[in-house]
Amino acid sequence: MRKLTLLKIEILLIVLLGVLSSNKTNAQDKLDKSTIVPSMIKAMEWQEQHPIFAIAPTDWTNGAYYTGVTRAHQATQNQIFLAAIKTMGYRNEWKTYIRDYHADDVAISYAYLYLEMNTNRKNMVNLEPTESFLQKHLFEDNQWKTGEDKEKSILWWWCDALFMAPPVIVEYAKLKNDESYLDAMHKYYLETYNLLYDKKENLFARDNRFVWTGKETDIKEENGKKVFWSRGNGWVLGGLALILDTMPKDYKYRPFYEQLFKEMATKIKSLQQADGLWTTSLLYPESYAHGEVSGSGFFTFALAWGINNGLLNKDEYSLNVMRGWNALQKCQLENGMVGWVQNIGFDPRPADFDSWQNYGTGAFLLAGSEVLKLKD
Repeated sequence: MRKLTLLKIEILLIVLLGVLSSNKTNAQDKLDKSTIVPSMIKAMEWQEQHPIFAIAPTDWTNGAYYTGVTRAHQATQNQIFLAAIKTMGYRNEWKTYIRDYHADDVAISYAYLYLEMNTNRKNMVNLEPTESFLQKHLFEDNQWKTGEDKEKSILWWWCDALFMAPPVIVEYAKLKNDESYLDAMHKYYLETYNLLYDKKENLFARDNRFVWTGKETDIKEENGKKVFWSRGNGWVLGGLALILDTMPKDYKYRPFYEQLFKEMATKIKSLQQADGLWTTSLLYPESYAHGEVSGSGFFTFALAWGINNGLLNKDEYSLNVMRGWNALQKCQLENGMVGWVQNIGFDPRPADFDSWQNYGTGAFLLAGSEVLKLKD
């Protein structure tokens, strides 16, 4: 009799655990849209109160952050985001950073171009620095077009560059109604694709050091797999969403970008972890067994954008997006700071609850801006 009672208790416990687990999963799979905009505002307000940049206020870190602020305004029309972009532009005197051969140094112009095309105030934005940069970067010789440096043998020799410059170029091409900028962008994008894209894994190596040649000296993870950095691939997939968002539907090379986007999205979907985030090393999650916000933010943004724009099937991807966003929100502290952001680098490294960077906040804002648009 006692054995029978114990058996009943064990069965009851199993059922209860199943219910609790189911409730946890259901909570993870639900989206409370009422919390998205407040979370985004808190994130931006905290970041504005804690300015940070790697080199200068016009550098790539601020470029990525203010791209997020820009998309937040586009999605919400909340004036607090627009005010932040205007203040930044005036403070920076609408300048790019100083290296016209380096894609990173024009990322800040994404926000400038948004203001130019989305406000009625004439002569507010001075686009001359951006125009000068793009002319030199795309159409004049520079030290990374000569091929003399084996590591930097092409203009965009690192995958991050595909987020920094191409979205700006596409926006500028739209503003000027000049397809020659799109053609130049495609030329250099294809060089990077041919050098760094792994067609077996459907992921990008961060740079030439991580491209497998079949030699024993190839850099490997401890599990023997190739090194694919989460944020590096987040830069690419997030950048693709920004490019496709503006690229004309009838542009002759658009099918290439759509196909690449779908290939990468399929792979990224398969690598999401149970907590909703992606780890810093995509093929070796055990290396740092925790989620990371900057890569996860860009992935969540891109997957949501794909659903919203008909490139990804909603039934297949919506759970990934909801789980991604819910997990990102859990990484935001009560004061608005977005934690669990890997610091500046070029390969997988750890993060923790209070590690933050402005580009992590930018990725968070990008994700929120597209998740907000999801249809019920």
